[in-house]
Amino acid sequence: MEVEARGGASALAGGRQGAEDVRPFVETVLAALAEGARKRNGPVPAGGPQAVAAAVAAAAPEVLPARGTGGQEALYTLVHVMAAGAADPADPACAAHLHGPPLAVAAAADLAASVLNPSLDSWDQAPAASELEARVGAELARLVFPDLPMPDALVTTGGTESNQLALLLARERAAGGPRVQVVCGANAHHSVLRAAWLLGLPQPVVLDTPAGVLDPAAVDRALSGLPGRALVVATAGTTDTGQVDPLPDIARAAAGHGAELHVDAAYGGPLLFSRRAAPALDGLQSAVSVTVDLHKLGWQPVAAGLLAVPDRAALRPLDHRADYLNAADDTEAGLPDLLGRSLRTTRRPDVLKIAVTLRALGRDGMAALVDAVCELARQLADRIEDHPDLVLYAPPVISTVLFRPAVATDEEVAALRRRLLVEGRAVLGRARAGGRLWLKATLLNPHTRADHLDALLTLTTEGTTRA
Repeated sequence: MEVEARGGASALAGGRQGAEDVRPFVETVLAALAEGARKRNGPVPAGGPQAVAAAVAAAAPEVLPARGTGGQEALYTLVHVMAAGAADPADPACAAHLHGPPLAVAAAADLAASVLNPSLDSWDQAPAASELEARVGAELARLVFPDLPMPDALVTTGGTESNQLALLLARERAAGGPRVQVVCGANAHHSVLRAAWLLGLPQPVVLDTPAGVLDPAAVDRALSGLPGRALVVATAGTTDTGQVDPLPDIARAAAGHGAELHVDAAYGGPLLFSRRAAPALDGLQSAVSVTVDLHKLGWQPVAAGLLAVPDRAALRPLDHRADYLNAADDTEAGLPDLLGRSLRTTRRPDVLKIAVTLRALGRDGMAALVDAVCELARQLADRIEDHPDLVLYAPPVISTVLFRPAVATDEEVAALRRRLLVEGRAVLGRARAGGRLWLKATLLNPHTRADHLDALLTLTTEGTTRA
C-alpha cells in the first residue's frame, strides 16, 4: 500500500510545507470544536457516564478500522464527539476542580509545539526550545526567590511530579546519612505520601489539621521527637479549601530543628504575579524547593508545572549520563546537557505556551487575571453569606469557596452535586471540612460575571428539595 500523498492523513506537520498541510486540518478542528460546544450547550454533557459512553461508541464503533476514513472525517468526528462530551472549564458553571480554562494564545502556542515536536532530552533535538526553557525557568524561579543570585526551575507535568522531585532531591542531599523523614499535614496533597512510598522513604508523619492548615506548634512538637534529617512539607493553596499554611512560622519551626522546608504551592504559587495577592505567600523564600502549577492559576493547557529551587546547584543530583544524548566530549565542547532537567527522557516543549503567555500578558496582565478570580471568590462568598438558604464554610483565601444548603444533610449535598452533574447543569466539587460535606466552587475563569455567580447559587438552592 502506498503512503498517502501530501495533504492527506499521512502528510507531515513539519518541514517547509508542513504548515500548509496542517492548515485545513486546523479549520476542521475549529469547526468540530464549535459544533461540539453547541451540541453540549452547557458545562458538561447531560446524561452521565452511560450517555457519554454511548455517544463515543456511536461516533467511533471501530477504533482501528481495516481502511481508514481519512484525516478530515476522523478529525471532525472524534473532535466533535470529544467536545460535545467535554467538561468545559471555560463555562462559569464548571467550577469543581483546579482545572482551569486555557488562554487562547496559550492553546495556539501548544499547537506550534506539537507541529515542531522538539524533544527536550538533548540539545540537538531542541536547540531553541532548550534555551527558551532555561530562560523561562530562571525567570519564574526569581519570582519565588527574588533576592538570590541563581535560582532555577524545572518544567514538570504538574504538582505530582514536582513534589516527587522535591522529595528525591531531599533524599539525595542526605545520601550517606539517615533517611529523610517527611513531616506534613493531613491537608497535604496525596502526591506527597505517594512520593515518599515510591522513593522508599519512611512513612511520612502526618499531622492533624483541624483548622485546615498546618499548625507550627504541632510541627515543632513532631520535629522534637524525630532523629536524623526531616523535610517539612507545607501547602500554599490546599486542594479542598484553598488555604495557605502559615509559612513564616512553619519555616522558623523547621529551622529550629535543622529541618528543611518544601512548599507545595501548586495552586497558590501564581499569586506571586500579583503584588496585591503575593503577601499571602510570605515565607515561601525560606523553602529549599517550591512546587508551582501554571495549568491551575496560570491558564495554561495541561501540562505546565514547575519545581523552583533557590540555587541551580541544588539540581545536580539529577545529573545523568547517556552517551547517545549527552556524551562528555559534547558537553565539554559546549552543547547543553539536558538530562539533568527532568526524570523524563522524551519531553515536549511545554515551556513554549508559558513563554508566549508571559510575553503576551506581562506580569501586570497575569496579575490582573489572578486578582480577578480572587475577587470573584470574594463576591461569591458574600452572596452566600447573604443568602438565607445557604451556609458559607469560611471566607476564601484564593479562589475556592465551600458552601452548602443550610438544611441539607451530607447525603443530600452529595446527591445534589451528582444530579447537577448528570443533568449537565453544573460541575461542582465536593470537600469534607469541619466534619461536614460541602459543595466546592473553584473559580478559575476570570471572565465569569456576577450573574453567572447568581445562576450557580440558584441551581444549588432550587435543587435542594429535589436532591
